[in-house]
Amino acid sequence: MSTSPTLHIRPFTVADEEAVVDVILPIQREEFGVAITADDQPDLRAIPDFYQQGCGNFWVAEVAGQVVGTIGLKDIGAGQAALRKMFVAASYRGREHGVAHALLARLLTDARAAGVREIWLGTTDKFLAAHRFYEKQGFSPISADALPDRFPRMAVDSRFYRLALA
Repeated sequence: MSTSPTLHIRPFTVADEEAVVDVILPIQREEFGVAITADDQPDLRAIPDFYQQGCGNFWVAEVAGQVVGTIGLKDIGAGQAALRKMFVAASYRGREHGVAHALLARLLTDARAAGVREIWLGTTDKFLAAHRFYEKQGFSPISADALPDRFPRMAVDSRFYRLALA
């Protein structure tokens, strides 16, 4: 895997808000036909309060000053966290860019350093490439019944995963 020398993974700042929405919404709506708006996702307008608390954070992938990917970690307590909002713009997907791997690697490094023991995530049945990616990274499919009570489930979530951190 080679990454572009200009790829930079960094924590979200408030100045990134519109760029984050501009990456996420077209993927959800146009690529996958999920009928969802920014208003349906209040976390997108409150990233510092929703994600950047406790052991959580939100990162952006930036290439030449442009946000091309996102990933969030929501602290749900008891050494557990939820992976949310992992999106990569279509033109930056694939091994040749390494954006998804770099985003997840940063999240896992920071999560381990913060003492997170388990990461949970939910996604839709439509994101087939995401399912393969998560499974290759060690996430195990689980039933919705296996989710912790504190997991912030989205209405569109229909497939769930868990990763135990060593």
